[in-house]
Amino acid sequence: MKKQQNILIIGAGLCGSLLALRLGQRGYNVSVYEMRPDLRKVDISAGRSINLAFSDRGNKAMKLVGLEDKVKALCIPMNGRMIHDIHGNTFQSNYSGREHEYINSVSRGDLNALLLNEAEKHKNVNLFFNKKCKSVDFEKTTALFEDYTTKNQFVEDADIIIATDGAGSAMRKSYYLGKKFLFSFSQEYLTHGYKELSILPTETGDYKTYKNALHIWPRGSFMLIALPNLDGSFTVTLFLSYDKGEYNFNNLTTEEKVLEFFQKEFPDALAIMPNLLDDFFENPTSPLGTIKCSPWHYKGNTLLMGDAAHAIVPFYGQGMNASFEDVVEFDKFLETHQGNWETVFKAYEKSRKKDTDAIADLAIDNFYEMKDHVANPIFQEKRKLEMALEKEFPNEYSSKYSLVTFNENIGYREAMLKGRAQDKAILTLLTDKKIDVNGDLKEILKKVKQETESILEDDKIAGLKIKTNE
Repeated sequence: MKKQQNILIIGAGLCGSLLALRLGQRGYNVSVYEMRPDLRKVDISAGRSINLAFSDRGNKAMKLVGLEDKVKALCIPMNGRMIHDIHGNTFQSNYSGREHEYINSVSRGDLNALLLNEAEKHKNVNLFFNKKCKSVDFEKTTALFEDYTTKNQFVEDADIIIATDGAGSAMRKSYYLGKKFLFSFSQEYLTHGYKELSILPTETGDYKTYKNALHIWPRGSFMLIALPNLDGSFTVTLFLSYDKGEYNFNNLTTEEKVLEFFQKEFPDALAIMPNLLDDFFENPTSPLGTIKCSPWHYKGNTLLMGDAAHAIVPFYGQGMNASFEDVVEFDKFLETHQGNWETVFKAYEKSRKKDTDAIADLAIDNFYEMKDHVANPIFQEKRKLEMALEKEFPNEYSSKYSLVTFNENIGYREAMLKGRAQDKAILTLLTDKKIDVNGDLKEILKKVKQETESILEDDKIAGLKIKTNE
């Protein structure tokens, strides 16, 4: 195989910079074109999710490229959800009954900068900023760019083009508009949008609330969440309907109305957010959508990866982790079929798409769970039971959340099918009073396993398969 094949990557975000690093390590000539300025030189984070939940699937990618320790230094462990009720009372719901399982808050910008720095250490990797991709000729394997500074347009060609340019992917648009092959595309928005806010550190640089948790203020039809940053601040996100309910983004137009809303719904958060009004009126309100499409590739020429192929809503904390796992899975097929790009692309998509579809669906599920169910007594009972089972039988039981977040060696689809069956089993047994949280855990585990197997068997008959390895 020609080791010095030229690969063009469109987009230098988290997925693109990781992919560039990995392909650079493999010896390919890599050119990365990014429409935004170099984030290492300019702050471009305003209004975007500036911190993210980093977990085992993402860490698997960091191990692959040898950056596990460097990334760990950027992380703040979050052991569970800190639930805030309307009166300001709090209780913590851990993510796992196993102490070594937790998620991390990580700065998008810091992580992206690390990956760009590491990629650039390879002489065969070149990064270009302020270059917007206008379109891709996927038959000729060329891309048309515009330089933001000079306004000049130019064409780049390569042996392979991989687009990691996010939910608004220029190459995906070229697939759709090109009409050269059957291309399926769906884009679905939630009726809710989001707005980034912040809790600033104290004057001495300390945290104003508990550091090692993901804070949630669930209010049924809307919610507030907060994730810690290394500088003592929290990134706060308000998820709210655009036009439904007493308070919505369309009617929160005055300072008085915003303060009234927060005083009524999030009084304990408001008490530590003196900067609320500045953030609220300076930062944009952004939509929340899911993108699915197929095929991701055209012959052996071009490939969509990360959010360009499968954008999801942020409620499972798996968007970045899924994109990083894309690179790990792609790397496996690259290792197996080196030199035959069409075979690599086909095998990668066949293996990966069912899992990215699954995490997209799970993220929607978790939206309803976080804004509403976490405050529901039977849900709290279920979580308490799951934590006890994981603690008592660490090798025999994993909740749906654990299967998705901490079991990086099984696919998202398998985790979803098994996890949903377990959820249904426990809720059914609790509702029918066949188990209770104070019962014998060994007996409870036995009943949960039996009920889960019964549900999975029914699903199998209905055409859903738990084993999805092809």
